[in-house]
Amino acid sequence: MCVLYFAYKVHPKYPLILAANRDEFYERPTAPIHFWEDHPDILAGRDLREKGTWMGVNTQGRIAALTNFRDPNEWTNHKISRGKIVREFLNSEIDPFTFLKQLQSTRSDYRGFNIIVGTTQGLYYYSNVQNEITEIVPGIHGLSNHFLNTTWPKVEKGKHDMSLCIAKESPIDHECLFEILANRDRPEIQHLPNTGIGLEWEEKLSSIFIDTNTYGTRSSSVLTMSSEDHVDFVEKSIIDGKVNNTHFSFSIK
Repeated sequence: MCVLYFAYKVHPKYPLILAANRDEFYERPTAPIHFWEDHPDILAGRDLREKGTWMGVNTQGRIAALTNFRDPNEWTNHKISRGKIVREFLNSEIDPFTFLKQLQSTRSDYRGFNIIVGTTQGLYYYSNVQNEITEIVPGIHGLSNHFLNTTWPKVEKGKHDMSLCIAKESPIDHECLFEILANRDRPEIQHLPNTGIGLEWEEKLSSIFIDTNTYGTRSSSVLTMSSEDHVDFVEKSIIDGKVNNTHFSFSIK
């Protein structure tokens, strides 16, 4: 996943509202969101190569979402797939803070990542690059391929637009959130971050929705948890050039 926006304890009816794009190489096989056959309580998309996921929820109301930390100089051999972390959290009953404490001891087994884990009662952020566990405060937050709320243009743009989408107390407008995720605008060159990948790729990856010849946004997702413990998870995935719409709703057990 490349960019994630979430409103935590901001809306009076929805303590968690999340909108995210997952970016990946087009050739990597992926399944849309579904309840997994081998873990029936997990609702998530799935990386069919490593069997992990980038974002998901389970029927007990646990949620996890992961982004990669961009570092072109990172040594990648013999590392565990980061999607395993999300899968393990959703398949466990360990409290979020303890889960992250345990993850700290194996942080070097993975390439750089950021992860959000928790429930509507408590969300936590951890990056194995920064190596600090942070309890997330109420507000609108953004996460891309650097630390939480790093002021990259697309992070700031998405947070601002999400605040407008959820300003009303009426039911959440999913399409408004999907419009944020579909934004292909690129900032002016002087506002681009410098992550060591060269100006051409900094520009290509600077939009919220990414579209290149080999790599780009594979799916856009909106997930809401209501104060009545109801979950709506909507995904628009791109498969063979066609948009596939998937929607699941359930009540937390």
